[in-house]
Amino acid sequence: MVFCLKKYDVTALGELLVDFTESGVSGQGNPFYEANPGGAPCNVLAMLQKLGKKTAFIGKVGRDSFGELLRRAVSEQGIDIGNLIMDSENATTLAFVHNAPDGDRSFSFYRNPGADTMLKEDEVDTSLLGNTKIFHFGSLSMTRGEAERATKMSVKAAKAAGALISFDPNLRPPLWKDLNVAKEKIGYGIEQCDILKISDDEIAFFTGASDIDRGVQKIREQYHTPLICATMGKNGSMAYYKEYKAQCPSFPNENTVETTGAGDTFMACVLNYVLENGLEKLDEQKLYEMLRFANAAASIITTKKGALRVMPSESDVREFLQGK
Repeated sequence: MVFCLKKYDVTALGELLVDFTESGVSGQGNPFYEANPGGAPCNVLAMLQKLGKKTAFIGKVGRDSFGELLRRAVSEQGIDIGNLIMDSENATTLAFVHNAPDGDRSFSFYRNPGADTMLKEDEVDTSLLGNTKIFHFGSLSMTRGEAERATKMSVKAAKAAGALISFDPNLRPPLWKDLNVAKEKIGYGIEQCDILKISDDEIAFFTGASDIDRGVQKIREQYHTPLICATMGKNGSMAYYKEYKAQCPSFPNENTVETTGAGDTFMACVLNYVLENGLEKLDEQKLYEMLRFANAAASIITTKKGALRVMPSESDVREFLQGK
């Protein structure tokens, strides 16, 4: 695909929330939490902005102090927030991130309902969907009917306008009343997308296959997704395109403080590579080149608290790779 002239490189729809991440302990032994702007779709856009791309966000936050924090933070990154709705009836979603000693994470969400789940079809500015090269979304905007209808309408409109569709399941089990429904919504996303980023855990959940090659094969046989990127945490990542497969190790970082946003940073780098190189002539070497940059950027973000406000620049990533 040769991208025609469109105003935005990537437009994303979905959750925008506050990630409360552990940040020390008080003198009384109580944990401190730092309020970090987050939400996977906007994290992706923030990294793309750092890479010189033009982006726009579609979503909803509460008309409260947290919503105002998010509005300012997203705008500061240069992301177009003309379609960020402030909801006077529902509060901004909050997430508490708990880090385990092995580096794994768990989440506690305060979202019943969160403003992000109340986005309505008629609140979506469809001119954005007709003026973007890539439309990106995840499964969490489909946990409630209002936002699900807005999501599906947006996917349909973006596809009709010739945009590539990008999808990241971003499975968060606590946000689903029924994981069978989560699987169904993830299936919808995979069916619609041209570019899929999916973790090893999500592959096992969705396909039942613990082996990544086997799980990806199942997805390709059923959905014929052109580009699939599988992330494996400390074990690196893999990419599948036509008959080509590439694998790249991770870059373990001794300065890692948390992994929030690593997958979103990776996703943004994949989309950036597609924007600059197209989706027709990828081969094993190009896939490896794409993965190496994305893995390096993801490694850097793990040394920061939060993600949206602290994404690395292209020069940061290139400098990091020089020593590898």
